[in-house]
Amino acid sequence: MSEETPPDANDLGLDQFNENNDADTSASNSVTMAPDDDRTAQDLEAVFDVPVTVSAILGRSLMDVSELLSMDEGSIIPLDRKVGEAIDIYVNNRHIARGEVVMTEGRLGVTMTEIIKSES
Repeated sequence: MSEETPPDANDLGLDQFNENNDADTSASNSVTMAPDDDRTAQDLEAVFDVPVTVSAILGRSLMDVSELLSMDEGSIIPLDRKVGEAIDIYVNNRHIARGEVVMTEGRLGVTMTEIIKSES
């Protein structure tokens, strides 16, 4: 398992924006690109409220419909992962990290153990 630092705004692949609120601008705010060396988390404020779908995939299984229909309460579906093996974390169907299942305050959660760097 490799140790990596959490991604900064540059690793997320999101454009960085600053709002220009000068007195001589029109009623609508203009958006300009922030210089590379001056980017901060505050530059991402425009996307903070954008909803995303986060999925933690414990494993996958392939079965025939007949097998699925013959299942009862308590049936076990074998997955392609072993106990303790890292799970995959997706954001909007894009694989972004691997993690481990944890229990916190009586609820299941996921802790990220590895950030997947994008090729693009």
